[in-house]
Amino acid sequence: MRICRTFLFAAFAAVSVTPQSVRTQGADAKTAEQVFKNITQLKGTPADQLQSAMQFISASLGVECTFCHVQGKMEADDKPAKKTARDMIAMTMAINANSFRGQKQVTCYSCHRGATHPVNMPPVLDSDAPEAAAATPGAPQAQAPTVDQILDKYVAAVGGADAIKKVTTRVMTGKILAGGTETPIELFTKAPNMRVSVSHNPASASFTGFDGTAGWMGSTGHAARDMTAAESAAAGLDAEFFLGSRVKELYPQLRRGRPETINGAECEVVNGMASGRPAIRLYFDKNSGLLLRMARYADTPMGRNPTQIDYADYRDADGVKIPFRWTLSRPIARFTIQIADVKSNVPVDDSKFAKPAGDIK
Repeated sequence: MRICRTFLFAAFAAVSVTPQSVRTQGADAKTAEQVFKNITQLKGTPADQLQSAMQFISASLGVECTFCHVQGKMEADDKPAKKTARDMIAMTMAINANSFRGQKQVTCYSCHRGATHPVNMPPVLDSDAPEAAAATPGAPQAQAPTVDQILDKYVAAVGGADAIKKVTTRVMTGKILAGGTETPIELFTKAPNMRVSVSHNPASASFTGFDGTAGWMGSTGHAARDMTAAESAAAGLDAEFFLGSRVKELYPQLRRGRPETINGAECEVVNGMASGRPAIRLYFDKNSGLLLRMARYADTPMGRNPTQIDYADYRDADGVKIPFRWTLSRPIARFTIQIADVKSNVPVDDSKFAKPAGDIK
């Protein structure tokens, strides 16, 4: 229930609007105060970023909407916590403006770390064991691989460029695992970047699509809505049929990061930035070359919201190794998709990925 309620953050700013009325793409983009009621500290914020900003605050403090807001009357100023939150927003913005040239270096999470009250003193030692001695220098390590070498190893690990080009569509079936429940799911994908997923709930089906240009979502019996710009950018990245072949095109600014260990596996790290796309961090297994994790970061007025996708259970699917299991984690939600069946090069018309006109059947 906490996850479900947290996803309703469009109501955080206290106004009854449809998701369509919050769209900010194009020349008629609206600010938060033009769409929502009683906006003070976040005036000028694009309306479609307010929800993600509220999610950031919730995750940083480990609370839900009603910690600050009156249920059903979100614009009300009845709760002292709401005034405090406004003061804290002003404080962090001032710190960043005066000390960090406007960059979001200090956020709610800097002090709160998932608690309503910030930590203001260091912890005491929990052991009287001596600190570990500094490691003695070992033998010189081999020269670190370049970004091109890391990506080339990844392409080779999944089967090679020729094998990748032979597959242009995939239709996958499996299940979503979340909160102890299982929900059937279908995924239709087509090169270079079209995708639609259909999760089948007992009463209806939910759709999330990207048509190669923009994203949309909805459920049976209701009209689909356009994704916001940030949602669409993330959906477009998820829709990449094979990211390894296009990552240099999508992210001209790629650089090697510090190696990290993911679930016991040493990984090479590649960081990517590009205008209009979420910043990403890719983790490749040093031994196998396979992609084990992708982290992407969505900017909000309060700080960056991370999304982490862990890939596992790589299997051969018509000459190309793909993950049959991936787990998506956010500060407020987590779910796993386990694929059971994959069919490659199945005819899929482009209309499959287009936003439906009218109510979804």
